[in-house]
Order: sequence, then C-alpha cells, then structure tokens
Amino acid sequence: MRTSLILLTCLGFVQCLIRVPLSRAPSVRSKLRAAEQLQEFMREHEPDAFLRRYAQCFPPARDYLQLRGKSAERLYNFMDAQFFGEISLGNPRQNFTVIFDTGSSDLWVPSSYCVSQACVMHHKFKAFESSTYTHDGRVFGIHYGSGHLLGVMAREQLKVGSVTVQNQVFGEGVYEPGFAFLMAQFDGVLGLGYPQLAEELGLPVFDNMISQKSVDEPVFSFYLKSNGSGFGGEVLFGGVDETLFVPPVNWVPVSQKGYWQFRIDGVKVQGALGFCHRTPHGCQAIADTGTSLIAGPSKDILILQQFIGATPTAIGEYLLDCTRISSLPVVSFLINQVEYSLTGDQYVRREILNNKEICFSGFQSIDMPMSPYGPLWILGDVFLSQVYSIYDRGHDRVGFAHLSL
Repeated sequence: MRTSLILLTCLGFVQCLIRVPLSRAPSVRSKLRAAEQLQEFMREHEPDAFLRRYAQCFPPARDYLQLRGKSAERLYNFMDAQFFGEISLGNPRQNFTVIFDTGSSDLWVPSSYCVSQACVMHHKFKAFESSTYTHDGRVFGIHYGSGHLLGVMAREQLKVGSVTVQNQVFGEGVYEPGFAFLMAQFDGVLGLGYPQLAEELGLPVFDNMISQKSVDEPVFSFYLKSNGSGFGGEVLFGGVDETLFVPPVNWVPVSQKGYWQFRIDGVKVQGALGFCHRTPHGCQAIADTGTSLIAGPSKDILILQQFIGATPTAIGEYLLDCTRISSLPVVSFLINQVEYSLTGDQYVRREILNNKEICFSGFQSIDMPMSPYGPLWILGDVFLSQVYSIYDRGHDRVGFAHLSL
C-alpha cells in the first residue's frame, strides 16, 4: 500500500488547503473471499452486514445499539472500505492508517493494551510514550456482529496533514473482535459526520479544526480514484481543488444532520425513471466514503438486479457475466435535477479469484424504518468515485461536480 505523504497547498495569501493523499487497497470482503472464508463469515455475521451502520437515521432503529453498562457508539461496518489515509497521534508522533469516513463521526485507533489477535497486525497507540497524552477515564463500546469493540477514551494531540489539532478526544481500542479486523488494511477510523453521531467520543475532528481555526473554510472535499491500487485520491480540508472538477458545483441542502444526508429526486435505469419519483418527497441519500457500495430499499434493488441480469449468491451478493459489462444499462441518480450516470463498467466490482475474473454488482439492499423524508439510499464509493464531492458545514450542504480527469 502506498505510503501517504502529507502536503500543504496554499493558494495565494488567502486560502490554505490541507491535502491528505489516500491509498486504495483490497477491502476486507475481497481478502476474506481470497482466503475462502467470506461465506462462513457472512453466515455467522449476516445481521451485521450493512443495516446497522445507518440506524441513527431513524430513532426506532436505535434500541439494539445500547450496550449494558457501557457508553454506546454507533455501529459501523467497513467490510467494503477501500480508501485509507495517514494521521498521527501524540508527541512524538505515532502514525496510523485510518478510514476518512463521512458515515461516522468518531476517531478511534487500537491501544497498545489491546488483547485481541486483530490488534497484532496493526499499529497500536502507546500512551506511555507520548508527552501530550491525557487519560479521560470513560469507556466506549462499538457493537459488531462478531462482538463488541471495547476501549477507553483519551485526549491527545492529533496531526492531520500539516494541521495539528489540540486536545482531540479519541478512543483507544483494547479489544477488537473477529476475523474482519485482522484482515483490515486500516488501523482505525476518523469520522467526518456531524457531531450528532459523536455523542460518546466528544467533538469530531473536523469540528475541532473549525473551532481551533485550523481551516480557512468549514469545508472538506474528496477525490476518489475509481480504479487500480496504490494511489487512491485525496481528502482536502479547508476547501476544494478546482483543478479536479468541472464547474458548476451542484449544491443540495443537508436534510437531516448526523450523516451527510440529502434528497434525491429519482433513480433512472436506461433513461427511464425507475425509483423514488413516486414518493411525495423523493428519496433520501447518504454520501458515505466508508463503503464502496450503493445500497437502496430491497424491493427496488431486487428489481434493479434483475434488470441488469445479476444473479444472487448464497451470501447475498449478486454475480454478473463479465463479458456483458459493456452492454449493461446505464443507472442514473437525479440530484437537484442534475443527472449522474453510471455505466456498467462503473457500477460493477471486478475481482480476481484463482486466476479467474469474477464480477459483482455494486448494488446492495438495505431496509430502514420509513421516515418522513422518504426511502433511504446509500451512495458509497461506486458513486462517489465518479464525482468530486464537497461537504460544507458552514452552509449545511453537499456539493457534487463532474470530474475533470
């Protein structure tokens, strides 16, 4: 995996952009498949596969996230995460590879006191080596299908790009359950969602950047490279890189603070409206850099899978004939009356297994309790890698622009 280099780009005398390169590497799902352990893993942890990551969107779905005697964190599932960047904690600095995740809001890394096998293969935070470490005393827990990730909370000096964030609350994981963590390319997670998702681990990193005036503008943006391994794009704090996209930016207001959630007007298949247009308020979508998939209501996704000719597997994935990719229908998302189209080559995930190419649909089912905002879709990296995405906390809006590359 490419080593992340940290660069600071200052444009004129006004705006400084903190640029963090991202690496792209195989997801946990791909590594489990290559190890011939995916089917067993999914059979054992099916309830945790995707749904609970987004339970905070709808209050009725929150009850099972509570941990008895522990502070409860939102559950996230990073089975399909592929993009990672580097941060450091403490003085002297200790480096960690993390997911920069718009679908959660907390920061956590493994602790040197972690007792689980999953921590052996990852960088661990050594509190006793840092002169700026402050023990918090509280505990946290994140529930996964394979058990509870447990840890203690602390405060530390955080380095993201060229910016140092003081007194950042974060979680030190002391127990990381399951085989998935062992296979993961990342050490931890840096959440970029709203503070409403971070009640237990304090103010999110980007909020601290804003309050400490580390960024000129309360904006961050993502460029995600759509294919290949190694260099995977970048996350930019404090603004946008205008060389990476073609104006204008299509701005859509955040409809519910927590996730980066907004309205989509419709989903088209081969130019014809297929989903969302029949509901009074369209549908809702979450821009989520922590997953590679696009997810939607199961009844809609089932129709979509059938339309593109995908066949189901025993573990809920959908296979496609790799020789048909060029002839697959275009699937488009209508956002603020601007159409974003994905070809088969863009929404199909390709993997090599035993020297044979296998093709999977990039669409997946997720069903949440109905909300007044409409049915929920998740736009992961399959979608986000085809656009330049901008997250504006100052105006509570998400922006999309077509890539210039």
